[in-house]
Amino acid sequence: MKRIILVAVVLLAASVDMQAQLVKFGIKAGLNYANQTGSDITLNSDNYNTDAITSYHAGLVAEIKVTDGFSVQPELLYSTQGATYKNAAEEFKNELGYLSIPVLAKFHLNKTVSLDLGPQASFLLSERNEFDVKNAETFEFGVAGGLGFNITKNFFLQGRYVLGLTEASKDAEVKNSVVQISAGFTF
Repeated sequence: MKRIILVAVVLLAASVDMQAQLVKFGIKAGLNYANQTGSDITLNSDNYNTDAITSYHAGLVAEIKVTDGFSVQPELLYSTQGATYKNAAEEFKNELGYLSIPVLAKFHLNKTVSLDLGPQASFLLSERNEFDVKNAETFEFGVAGGLGFNITKNFFLQGRYVLGLTEASKDAEVKNSVVQISAGFTF
């Protein structure tokens, strides 16, 4: 009986250790270089050009190891995006705060570098601009792709491009696009 209990405890401890190696949790934060692109950016019957804004993102990550060369990385991020709108008469900044949920397939090219690709769903939490129109869509769907670099066992850097596939505005045919540079730490 003692041997059965001892074997059960050893197997349970090995199972917990194996599960800890399969899933890693962490945090990340970084800079966004965001813009809104579209064929016809018209607000209040005026045409505008857009310039990119620099903003930020931060949140939680998990990496689920599937095989030695492949893992899945879901994230929960707060990300600010938008653009600066300009025409001959005026200029204003439109900044949108999203809860973004990317789910990336990570193809590990070696122990240091990974290719990250996958979909991203974003939910609008806030809209800050210098005009009175609340015209942002509340849901956005996009695709993300980039590279990840494991600097140490627990510290990583990532570079990513996120392209919005759905309209970001109710009044104009614009889509979000953002380049993200991140640093993170896994536990």
